Amino acid sequence: MTRYPSLSHPFLLGFDEIERALDRVAKTTSDGYPPYNIERMNRTENEPDRLRITLAVAGFTRDQLDITIEENQLIIRGRQVEDKSRAYIHRGIAARQFQRVFLLADGMEVLGADLSNGLLSVDLARPEPERIIRKIDIIARD
Repeated sequence: MTRYPSLSHPFLLGFDEIERALDRVAKTTSDGYPPYNIERMNRTENEPDRLRITLAVAGFTRDQLDITIEENQLIIRGRQVEDKSRAYIHRGIAARQFQRVFLLADGMEVLGADLSNGLLSVDLARPEPERIIRKIDIIARD
């Protein structure tokens, strides 16, 4: 796997966290299940930039899905328990588990989640950062 260049340039102060995030993303392996979309929602005057993550989770109920945020990671898990009382003649749909992890930038907020027609949608917002200008006094030590 390709190693991302180090963020050790002298003008990039305090970007260690970004380098660790890139390492974390590079190490994440995914089997492609469940498939997902990420879309940018139209911005309005009253709402900040918003994103929507939509996962195809057909066959999962709300009780079988779990969404958590841990250390700037959005973790979506699905757990299905196999029904042993059924006798299948053909089994093409397996009961399976999954975990999808999305790394969130600082300040990202999860607005909510919705399950409809086998699609789980998670809405996120990125509030506009405040622009702060601060004057730094210089102390003369002569």
